Order: sequence, then C-alpha cells, then structure tokens
Amino acid sequence: MDWNRRAKRLIKSELAKREIDYIKLAELMKDIGLDEKQANIANKINRGAFSLGFALKIFKAIGVEQIDLKDIV
Repeated sequence: MDWNRRAKRLIKSELAKREIDYIKLAELMKDIGLDEKQANIANKINRGAFSLGFALKIFKAIGVEQIDLKDIV
C-alpha cells in the first residue's frame, strides 16, 4: 500500500469535485490566513509527501466537512 499516493489522490479528488485548481487553492488558503504559494502547493501535492496538518489546511480552505476512509483504504 502506498499511503502517500492515496493521500495525493484524495486531495486531488476533493479539488476536482469542487473544480479548484492550484491557483484557486492558494487564494482560498490565503482567505483563511495561510500564505501558501501556488507552486509550493502543487509541489507538495504532486510529491504526495506532506503532513496531515497540510492536508487539513487544504480541506478547511476548500470546505471539506467529512472524509470517508472507506474510499481510501
């Protein structure tokens, strides 16, 4: 099991559901007080190696209220 790849797919899936690209994500993160550059966001997500804290920031910024782990494991 490649957990980093699963985490990356989860974030990309949530972004796609909401039709949010990395530029818009950077704006949304800034709106909640987080200064993340678009390039840094893209690099972290595409590598698939980021902290749970970073993922939670993304989920907060894009309005994710619930994640079903059945979809991941």
